Amino acid sequence: MIKSTQIAKCIVVSAIITCCLSNAASGQSQQNILAPGVKPTVFLQEGVTVPNDESAPSFTPDGNRVYLSDHNAICFSKKINGKWTKPVTISISGKWKDWDATLSPDAKRMIFVSNRPLEGMPQDKPQPKAHLWYADALPNNGWTQPKHIEAPVNLEGLNGFAPSISMKGSLCFCSRGRDGNKGMCAYYAKWLGDHFDKPKRLVLNGDNDTFDPYISPDESYIIFASEKALFISYRKGDDWSASERLGEQVNVTGSWNGGPYVSPDGKMLYYSSNLAQGIMMIPVNIPHKK
Repeated sequence: MIKSTQIAKCIVVSAIITCCLSNAASGQSQQNILAPGVKPTVFLQEGVTVPNDESAPSFTPDGNRVYLSDHNAICFSKKINGKWTKPVTISISGKWKDWDATLSPDAKRMIFVSNRPLEGMPQDKPQPKAHLWYADALPNNGWTQPKHIEAPVNLEGLNGFAPSISMKGSLCFCSRGRDGNKGMCAYYAKWLGDHFDKPKRLVLNGDNDTFDPYISPDESYIIFASEKALFISYRKGDDWSASERLGEQVNVTGSWNGGPYVSPDGKMLYYSSNLAQGIMMIPVNIPHKK
């Protein structure tokens, strides 16, 4: 006869297995890249007080300079004696609506979103759609005049948002209603040396809308927004693993998070949340799974 204690153990084991299978099916792992007990704080610069409209930070490799978006302008701040200076608008921004600026890992190129007019259009009016543009770094923190990224990345009648760049020069971004895909989708455009390949849709969270895909410099993982939360997906050959929802320190009940970015040293996650003004940051430990 089976004893009651043995039956109880079987029930517990069965429950654990069921829970694990359920998590695997939903693509949500119990593993958390956030340290237990650590809470997010606000990334602030000198002379900047909340509330503010800052978002989408992107740092130089040494971590001492940052570009961010503020009230539809691209701003620049630098660290002096451990403190960040008050952000100032960079020379190529301020006339049109510019946002979501991101640096290449070597900081030699910036890609950003803008409604500035295309060549051949009236130059006194913004274009109706937001497209991706780029500028190359000059000495003394200057930038070349922005250039429009041509097809197949930018397409007439479609918006492009939230770019991020890998060390290979490949590009991630999100766009709505592209190539017959419904809703907001994430895309990956491989850099072919002198132009981008046709963007490929990234299916990271089933058929749910996918926003703001941040790809790590080595392309080993992508952090993105979906269902008002932040998720991570790891490279798995030429594809990506089932997404894992980040822990409750970031994805607080009632929050709406987006704009993820990881510092060049891989130790700090920055993001935007409806629960706080400004840019949030929290330490992370992300395993590089390949």
